[in-house]
Amino acid sequence: MKMPTVALVGSPNVGKSTIFNRLVGRKVAIIEDVPGITRDRIYGIGSYDDYKFNLIDTGGIDTSNETFNIDIKMQAEIAIDEADVVIFVVDGKMGLNANDFVVRDILFKSKKKVIVAINKIDNRKHLDNLYDFYELGFEHYIPISGEHAIGFDDLMDEVTKGFPKYEEEYSSDVLKFCLIGRPNVGKSSLTNALLNEDRVIVSNEAGTTRDSIDTKFKYEKKDYVVIDTAGMRKKGKIYENVEMYSLMRAMKAIERSDVCVIVINAEEGIIEHDKHIAAYALEAGKPMVLVVNKWDTVDDKNDIKSYTQKMRAEFQFLSYVPIVFLSALTKKRLHTLMPEIIKVYENSRREIKTSVLNDVINDAYALNPAPSYKGKRLKIYFSAQTGTMPPKFTLNVNNKGLVHFSYLRYLENKIRENFDLEGTPIIIQFKSKGEEK
Repeated sequence: MKMPTVALVGSPNVGKSTIFNRLVGRKVAIIEDVPGITRDRIYGIGSYDDYKFNLIDTGGIDTSNETFNIDIKMQAEIAIDEADVVIFVVDGKMGLNANDFVVRDILFKSKKKVIVAINKIDNRKHLDNLYDFYELGFEHYIPISGEHAIGFDDLMDEVTKGFPKYEEEYSSDVLKFCLIGRPNVGKSSLTNALLNEDRVIVSNEAGTTRDSIDTKFKYEKKDYVVIDTAGMRKKGKIYENVEMYSLMRAMKAIERSDVCVIVINAEEGIIEHDKHIAAYALEAGKPMVLVVNKWDTVDDKNDIKSYTQKMRAEFQFLSYVPIVFLSALTKKRLHTLMPEIIKVYENSRREIKTSVLNDVINDAYALNPAPSYKGKRLKIYFSAQTGTMPPKFTLNVNNKGLVHFSYLRYLENKIRENFDLEGTPIIIQFKSKGEEK
């Protein structure tokens, strides 16, 4: 079943990201140590009551920066074109501005259903600004506070009018994995190799696969779904609208997949863009497998051991992710892929006993106590696993402000040393004494 699409548009700093995070149910993190991630559009799966929908958070349109605005405006127009409903977010505290009228003109041309969300209405004194926004000329105006979740029911009741109730396309126990990577790394050939048939058009021309294609297949008598995505091009190379749509679909595929398989071209080697693509999957909290495809084209001198060392050096932020070397064309080592996909998926669902986790954390602390900061030292009172897919751990401490990044990394390494969490990201959060849940 095709999910409806909702786009969030508006000026910079009107609160689109806050609304986005509430609707997708998690904060979308920026991976700061992986440079070059495009933040102009963010994708997620939103939910409200019995409805699910694709959600796009677009960059803020700012008339004061003409060069920057051309790209943002183009991306917003593409998001609007794909959307079934547009939420036009405005700042109810600051009132109308010139950017709002630029956005309005774009929306008028689109002929799409538009709901004006007048954000930052945190108290009654801001209600006086509401009527100014009627000048924009739309039908639906709803005051909200993204920060305090006020007015969201009214907003989402209007957004989801006419949306179909969500039904899972596949049963929940079917593992779905997507193949992602830049154009012409062999994703479609790999899909065909897994299916033992030419289901996806394959060509030597980069970018042949334009859409994300879902295919159900059996492996060892169990059902799986492989999602073959279009090649994800570097931002500067996306000129045609069709390529923008392809990137959107790839991002949606990541969101609805249980595992992301990142495909690298052995012949061309690793480039910076491969890391950017991997970062999208990491942001989404997905378990991953790195695949080095076209292994049949590499000279014998580039053996697996030396190439693995090169991969580990380039993908330092994915040190826990398994690497598979294969050739989709000759099917050499193809048999090694599915077991790795299944393993990282199971690891992402792993549940660890609280008593065992506390033993590991306490031993790690005893072996290497946290460094003191301004005469104060971090103390860890209690640890528990509080989520899966990916595994999430909450540590009760005296003051979470005393947690240094290097100590967080140390604790993560200790958890990974003691539990099989290969392939899956993990989240460690700290809760200060007396802090509410």
